[in-house]
Amino acid sequence: MSLTFLWYLPNTVDPGHRGDDAVAGYGTLEHSVDLARTAEQHGWSGALIGTGWGRPDTFTVATAIAARTTTFRPLAAIRPGYWQPAHFASAAATLDHLSGGRLLINIVSGQDNLAAYGDAEGDQAQRYARTKEFMRLTRRLWTEEHVTFEGEHFRVRDSTVTPRPQATGPRLYFGGASAAAERVAATEADVQLFWGEPLDGIAERLDRLRRLSGELGRDLPPLEFGLRITTLVRDTTEEAWRDAEAKVAAMAQQSEVPGRRDLLRGPAVGQQRLLDLAARGDVLDSCLYTAPGRYGGGGAGTTWLVGSPEDVTAALRRYAELGISHFVLSDTPYKRETARVGDALIGRLREPALL
Repeated sequence: MSLTFLWYLPNTVDPGHRGDDAVAGYGTLEHSVDLARTAEQHGWSGALIGTGWGRPDTFTVATAIAARTTTFRPLAAIRPGYWQPAHFASAAATLDHLSGGRLLINIVSGQDNLAAYGDAEGDQAQRYARTKEFMRLTRRLWTEEHVTFEGEHFRVRDSTVTPRPQATGPRLYFGGASAAAERVAATEADVQLFWGEPLDGIAERLDRLRRLSGELGRDLPPLEFGLRITTLVRDTTEEAWRDAEAKVAAMAQQSEVPGRRDLLRGPAVGQQRLLDLAARGDVLDSCLYTAPGRYGGGGAGTTWLVGSPEDVTAALRRYAELGISHFVLSDTPYKRETARVGDALIGRLREPALL
C-alpha cells in the first residue's frame, strides 16, 4: 500500500498559532513559502492549508506557494457556499494545470461565519446534501464538456472548464463523523480523513464506510482513508512524555478562563467523539494522549501521538495496517517540527518491512 505524508501550514496572519513561534513576518508569503520548502526538504509530499472566514483566502495562498515550490502539494481546504461549483472547478483546474497536477482539495462542510461572506444553509441534512451535489458537479465539470446540471442547490448550463485539470482532477479529501457526512464520503470522496481516534474507533468507521460504499452504489475508485493528528516526537520516550505533559500543564493554566473548553463542545460529531475519549483514560492504545482535549485542544490538537520515533512509528504503522494510507501530521513550532517529525518518521514508515 502506497502511503502519503502531508504536514500542516498555519494559514493565519496572527502569530503563534497553536503555540507556534511568533517570528517576524508571520503569515507573509515568505514565511509560508519557507514552511512549504522545509516540508519539501524533509520528505513531506505537501501540507494541508486550512480555511475559515477571517483568515487569508486559502486558494490564493495555495496558488502562491505552488508557484514558488517544485514538488510541494497544497491540500487546500475549501467550503461549498463560499465557492460556487463552476467557479471552484475552473479555479482548481487552472491551478492543477499550472502546477503540473500537484493540487489536492479538502472539502469542508463544518459551519463557519456564513453570513460574513453571504452564505446561508439549513440543517445538517441540507448542508451535506449541498456538499454532495457540489462534489458530484465539480467532478463532472473536470471530466466532461458542455455540462448542463439542474440540482436542488446548484445549476449550470453548457459549462466547459478551461484549461482541463491533470487526469480526472485533484483528489478530494473529506472529513466528518456524522451519519450524513459518512454517506457523502462513501459515494463522493477520494479520501476520508479521521481525527486521532483510538484504533478500535477507526476500525469501526472503516468497516462502516466500506459497507456504505457498496450499499450506496459508489461509482468511483475505492474510498481511501487518512489520519489527521498531532505527533509529539522526541529522541526518547521519556523526553517526549515530559514535554507533552509540560505542554498540557501550560494549556491547563490558560484554560482557566470560564467556558473556554465549552467553546469546543458543539454540534460537530467528530469533535465530540474526541473530547469524550478522555473519559476512557489519559493514554489509549500505545501512546494516544487524550489530555489535551480537556484543556482547549481542538480538532487535530485534541489528541496527540506521543513518544520516541520508534513509538510513534509503531503507532502509525498500526493505523496503516487497518487501511489508513494518508497521514496529515503536525506539531508546533511548525518549522522545527516539520524537519524533526519528517526526518524521524517518514523514512521508517516507508520501509516495506514495516507495513
